[in-house]
Amino acid sequence: MATTYCYYTQTTPTDNNTWTLSMWVKRGVTGTVQNLAGAWDDGSNHCIFRFNADNQLDWYDYQDPASFQLKTNRQFRDVGAWYHLVFVWDSDNVTEADRMQTWVNGVRETSFATADYPTSGAPTVINVSGRVVEIGRRSDGGYFSGEMSWVQFVDGLALAPTAFGGVDATSGIWKINPGAYATPGDNGFCLAMEDRTNLDLDTSSNAFTFTTSGTLTATYDNPSNNFATMNALDNDSSTFTNGNTTLTWTVTNKTNKSTLGMAGGKWYAECKGTDVNGGVSGTLIGVGSADNVMNTYLSSTNSGWGYRCQTGEIQNGAGNEAYGDTYTDGDIIGVAIDVDNGYVYMSKNGVWQDSGDPTSGASGTGAANNQPTYGSVLSGTQFFACSSYDTDVLSWNFGNGYFATTSSGTTEADDADIGQFKYDVPAGFYALCTKNIKAYGG
Repeated sequence: MATTYCYYTQTTPTDNNTWTLSMWVKRGVTGTVQNLAGAWDDGSNHCIFRFNADNQLDWYDYQDPASFQLKTNRQFRDVGAWYHLVFVWDSDNVTEADRMQTWVNGVRETSFATADYPTSGAPTVINVSGRVVEIGRRSDGGYFSGEMSWVQFVDGLALAPTAFGGVDATSGIWKINPGAYATPGDNGFCLAMEDRTNLDLDTSSNAFTFTTSGTLTATYDNPSNNFATMNALDNDSSTFTNGNTTLTWTVTNKTNKSTLGMAGGKWYAECKGTDVNGGVSGTLIGVGSADNVMNTYLSSTNSGWGYRCQTGEIQNGAGNEAYGDTYTDGDIIGVAIDVDNGYVYMSKNGVWQDSGDPTSGASGTGAANNQPTYGSVLSGTQFFACSSYDTDVLSWNFGNGYFATTSSGTTEADDADIGQFKYDVPAGFYALCTKNIKAYGG
């Protein structure tokens, strides 16, 4: 959400002593304060929900001189997964430890670095008539960088997480129960954020009008189908934005890989350069394995293959070889990985280089790693990957339909009708997301 947030002004509550906040979030960055939501009166009176700089889940209601807070011992550093967070305020509860509750993926947190529970009958700063509630920041900043979905506030009820999610009978994974909670109370709302034309629409029966400051970017990445992004933990001083799909290098000669890997199947993604500098060796866009570590260039090992911007060559640890056209700012590079047959193909603006045919199977016709001198098939788990030898900016589209905040402008989906790409996805290739991994191997 970067510097974007949503807000609305609350009415007279059903019950200021009892409420539940549920949200699904996917982190973008770690190690900095990331505010998820809050209500702010002044520096002495505010309610905040956040990941703090130590990556602990922390929420508190501060009413000078009283301060009530739950801060976990556990750290939350996974930037490739969705978390379901539920916060419950129930100050009328006779059990002190039940007056303030934190739940993650259906499991109640019980180990806290700080546990200052409310006194009996204590009201809160949030859920007050005339109070502005913000989603994605607090009033003095600390914006959330990442993705959100199904943010629900229920006024007057202390609810279990099963009101919003449940265990999948097949996988055993905690999953979303889509739909607005039926009785939201006077101040309740539901921001599903799944209507791509109206992301701040309140779908609860209250239908509050939210205001958005900044620009919300629609994404197909959601709690029911987790898409790959670039991995901010596989990072050496680079900057990640736009839900970790945009990568800005601040240190050269580095590699970054996708959060999801591919052990089998056929997969497609696109990458657009918005500040491609030639540098000494230039930008590389392609594929890497676990051997390709973040503090080395993608072509430093024989298991990494990169399409080079300056020369159009294909490059890996064995050397460089003529392959396709050069590319620069605004060009879109398609990467098709056939893990089953061990080949990777590169396109420029929809044209497969070296007359490549991703559907050619075992023959590997025109594959980037099927060249006369240095060719070899891929082996092991693969990742979409890129490298910089300068201060480049690259934006990936793993099927979300955007390069940074710019729409692909087309509606090209894969054969499973999933995702939105700029160019036609080769037959039998798929967007790298959990639904496709389950269906087509990965």
